[in-house]
Amino acid sequence: MSLFRKFFGTGNDASDEDKENDLNAFPTANLPMDEQFTINFRKNGGKFLYCENLSEVKTHFEDILEENDWFESDAMCYEPKLYSMLEENKLNYKNPLNPKFLLASCENLIADEGSVLFSSNQIKQHKPQELPANIVIIATTSQIIDNKSDGLREIKKRYEKDYPTNITTIKYFEKAKDEDFLHYGSVAKNLYLLLLEDL
Repeated sequence: MSLFRKFFGTGNDASDEDKENDLNAFPTANLPMDEQFTINFRKNGGKFLYCENLSEVKTHFEDILEENDWFESDAMCYEPKLYSMLEENKLNYKNPLNPKFLLASCENLIADEGSVLFSSNQIKQHKPQELPANIVIIATTSQIIDNKSDGLREIKKRYEKDYPTNITTIKYFEKAKDEDFLHYGSVAKNLYLLLLEDL
């Protein structure tokens, strides 16, 4: 099986077990960070859409809205730079009563565990369980870092004065088949990642 098909899947109907075995076959520690993130993110159940430019970001976002029938519904979003994408698609983000999804950027993407690092800049003071079940993230390839420690260093470097609070990661993007102590207290989210190439 080609490397590309292992990362992004194919059009055939391979079983979930086969796909999981393919992802687990990779020793991710020796891979470049972007490949390591992609494998671990997909292993956690995340949906990954690669975008070469902003036009593709908008197109993929509209595809997600269409796939889930979210047009003209409520959305949660706290970042003014993303409001135009919601307005273009007639989505209400001002005092939403029942948001279908959260649209946000993130602080970083953590390669070694395939998780997404957030702060109060994206989710205010909400705990992960208080966020909508569906999340759409817009991030760039330059935001991929090796581990959480690097993520905390990046945050410290990026925000010299107004240091954000509520720094948290979301790692599980589908309900675990076999709950174990590693999943205890975690909340699975249906997460789409629109990853924009910027390197």
